[in-house]
Amino acid sequence: MRRTTHHRILALTALTLLLAGCGTQGGGDAGGSRSVSPSPTTSHPSCDTAPAELGAADTGHTYCLTAGGVLRLTLDGTTSRPWTPVKVSGTGLEATNSGIVLQAGDASSAFKAVSAGTAHLTSSRPLCATAPGKVSCKGIQEWTVTVVVTKS
Repeated sequence: MRRTTHHRILALTALTLLLAGCGTQGGGDAGGSRSVSPSPTTSHPSCDTAPAELGAADTGHTYCLTAGGVLRLTLDGTTSRPWTPVKVSGTGLEATNSGIVLQAGDASSAFKAVSAGTAHLTSSRPLCATAPGKVSCKGIQEWTVTVVVTKS
């Protein structure tokens, strides 16, 4: 084998490992640490039981919440990469008092499960910080969670 073949194989292997690692990230800055039960609930086979608080790492997940339950979420941002306020669409959830946001750029929300239904929670923030005279990008980091509200 020629020397360039070894370099190509090494480069291809490194690229493969890099791309495989990109698929395992949970959406950026985690909004706190907690454990989520990986076992689905018996009331809805395609979702996990909702944890007490959601964060950025929960993006893309579907969670079940029983009517009467409360779901809180905190997305940790920065002044240069702030999260937009969390939007809710669908049925089953009603906004409730989430407390005070202490850090600029954070998004904090709370929702009460009021009736059976499916709701989608969304937020976004710039992928790169923007500053005059600095390199920047137009990318957006999106955050989305589906909540299935079941009867108690």
